[in-house]
Amino acid sequence: MTYRTPRLALVGDRSPAVRSHARVPGLLDVLATREQLVLDAYWIPTEDADGPGALDGFDAIWLLPGSPYRSEAGAVAAVRTAREQRIPFLGTCAGFQHAVLEYARAVCGIGAAAHGESHPDEEERVIVPLTCSLVGHEGTVHITPGSLAERVLGTTRTLERYHCAYGLNDAYLERLRAHGLRFSGVDDSGELRILELPGHPFFLASLFQPELAGDGTQVHPMIRALAAAAVGHTTTPRTETEGATA
Repeated sequence: MTYRTPRLALVGDRSPAVRSHARVPGLLDVLATREQLVLDAYWIPTEDADGPGALDGFDAIWLLPGSPYRSEAGAVAAVRTAREQRIPFLGTCAGFQHAVLEYARAVCGIGAAAHGESHPDEEERVIVPLTCSLVGHEGTVHITPGSLAERVLGTTRTLERYHCAYGLNDAYLERLRAHGLRFSGVDDSGELRILELPGHPFFLASLFQPELAGDGTQVHPMIRALAAAAVGHTTTPRTETEGATA
């Protein structure tokens, strides 16, 4: 079998003002040099992610922080592509929020599901302001035993960094769960911090930002796991409907 370098789509509106964006190139270098996980990464602006075939040929999709995105539709389309085509997916901060939006609309049938930051007057606000803003906050996350999150993190308790002010509206929690979405991480107060999708090869999202862990010289386990899943995706047989490999 001929090896090819896995292709990673970094979906987000890249800005030097967003600390997590500035961290990504260094983390990719660490993955390559210390973990021998080399990825061919491309930044995809959200307004481009909604185009036909925009994410075809990618082996992993990472929906990065930066909400409100320039194109909510593009961010949601990135999640949908990963979910439907079974492409390894990681969503961090706003990526978590838009993973919830996509699932609420496409799977739970809440067609008008809205993000309260960009649509504060909509009735079906699935994403709403957090009771306490997590901007600049660090806190403990408790992981559900037996979950993908526990396998990835190797623990049931972790300390993580945030830069976030929006999260899930609890009024929609049971409906999302009933349709198959799993919430596998909570804070000390029981507020949701991690979601995953059972049955998908790798679908994980966190309200915290693993890219901000430490000083950037080591890669957070969630990012390492995405890279490993991307490598696995290059060797997985794919049907025509799952997109062609570039």
